[in-house]
Parts: sequence; C-alpha cells; structure tokens
Amino acid sequence: HVQLVESGGGSVQVGGSLRLSCAASGYTYRTYCMGWFRQAPGKEHEGVAAIDSDGNTRYADSVKGRFTISQDNAKNTVSLQMNSLKPEDTAQYSCAAINGDCYVRHLGQAWASGDVYKYWGQGTQVTVS
Repeated sequence: HVQLVESGGGSVQVGGSLRLSCAASGYTYRTYCMGWFRQAPGKEHEGVAAIDSDGNTRYADSVKGRFTISQDNAKNTVSLQMNSLKPEDTAQYSCAAINGDCYVRHLGQAWASGDVYKYWGQGTQVTVS
C-alpha cells in the first residue's frame, strides 16, 4: 500500500523560501515518477514540478528558476525547494506518484496532468504574504 506524506508547508513572507518534502512508503518500483501539484481557491489544479527515476525534471513556467525538485532515493523522499516566493504561490501543495512514466522526457505538458499520477498525498498549505 503506497502512502505519500507531505511536510514543510507554512506561512512565509514575499521573497522568502520554503522546502516541501514528500515521504513515500510502500513504494519499491524501479521506474517511477513523482510530482508536485498545487491548487488555490478558485483556480485550476496545476502541475508544479516532476522528477522521474532517472532524475529528469520538468517545471511549470510560473516556477522555473525559483523552484527545484529533487529526490533522495535512500530515503524515498522527494523535495521541492521554493525560493523567491510570491503571493500567487499561495496554494495547497500535494505530492503525487506513478509507478511508470509521467512523460517528463516528452514534449508537451502531459507530465503536469493529474490524470497521469496514481498515488496522492493529503497536501500541505503554503501561504505567501
């Protein structure tokens, strides 16, 4: 049974930084992909970043240059380092995973579709003001 548990959310001032972590348990697949999504009230669910088991990454244009996704295979953890935070980054952030390809190496935005992912965490709130 796969479980994803996020941590690291909170409130921060504009221009500040936060680091989100997603701890995966029951996940032993050799090929996998993990992503971060966010949703603010009244806005669409948005793919923020993704990383596959080979370390390939993709980012939403809105966070490029500010956010960095990374993984620690030994700890089964994926992190999202968020710098230069803006009020528009305020949202509920969720971790997602799929035991397979999430298309980070492909052209297009398929990686950012929630339909690609099978497992989801409960989410953690990030508030920037």
